[in-house]
Amino acid sequence: MTAFILRRLGTLVPMLLAVTLLVFALMSLAPGDFLTPVKAQRDINPALIAELQKSFGLDRPWYEQYLRWLGNIVRLDFGYSWTYKVPVAELIAQRAPATILLSLCSLALAWGLAIPLAVLAAARPGSWIDRLTSSAAYFALAIPEFFLALLAVWFAAQTGWFPIGGLTSLDHDFLPLGARFLDVAWHLILPTLVLGLGGVAGTLRVLRANVLDVLRAEYVTAARAKGLPEKIVLFRHVLRNALNPLLSTVGYAFAGLLSGSLLVENVMNYPGLGRLVYEAFIREDQFVVLGSVMVGCTLLVIGNLISDLALAWSDPRVRYGR
Repeated sequence: MTAFILRRLGTLVPMLLAVTLLVFALMSLAPGDFLTPVKAQRDINPALIAELQKSFGLDRPWYEQYLRWLGNIVRLDFGYSWTYKVPVAELIAQRAPATILLSLCSLALAWGLAIPLAVLAAARPGSWIDRLTSSAAYFALAIPEFFLALLAVWFAAQTGWFPIGGLTSLDHDFLPLGARFLDVAWHLILPTLVLGLGGVAGTLRVLRANVLDVLRAEYVTAARAKGLPEKIVLFRHVLRNALNPLLSTVGYAFAGLLSGSLLVENVMNYPGLGRLVYEAFIREDQFVVLGSVMVGCTLLVIGNLISDLALAWSDPRVRYGR
């Protein structure tokens, strides 16, 4: 198992090299750079512009700029954000925890609702609960996340029950520890619901189909013949085997939440990594974009590793020793 974990983590380096090289090349092909707004100002000395271009390496070909950036990465220097006037590592460290927290809460909501509903619907195919959950899942899948985000912002503005944007209140630092936790949870409710509803629908449809397949297995018939209660048959024998295909998609689901949070964070004014990437890309702040992409790729690899380990824990037949 240790060799498998090290081997999977070893794939992170070539993946980061390939992805960052592609992103760097694409941003270099775009017209202008992050100094373009400065050049448009009439009172800026051209000598200052030339000095800034030389200090940031913008006077060199894009591949030389990329190699210079890689050399700085080896020294754990992720560059400087021209837009936000802070080091990129510090900026990402401020924004990434908010997106990771939102993604984990959305994933927990999706699985927490989808798993029991899928088992109940599959246990009674064609019943009212099966038809109701299927209709609700199709309805949730048909609504785009950005539209749900707009509805959530409108609802918060009309009722005043939830905050509009942000992760904390203005007086968050002056609150007691318990009140701080409740304040963050209060700000997370609407973004979590918006991101989690789509995950509930997709997970429910996949898991329902898996449960229906497992219910036809011979060991399920044998367990029922032994007189085991239906709850034990469903949640101990059927669900554990039906979860296996779903566990293998945890990493991709987590990465999908990170990409989906880009629109939600911008619409709901949530201070996360998705919003940061969007603003940095619009302003051509390439060091911020590259640093954020590295964080996203790292989370994708770690998410896939966690899903493989969870699959090995759930199914004793799976072994990653070789």
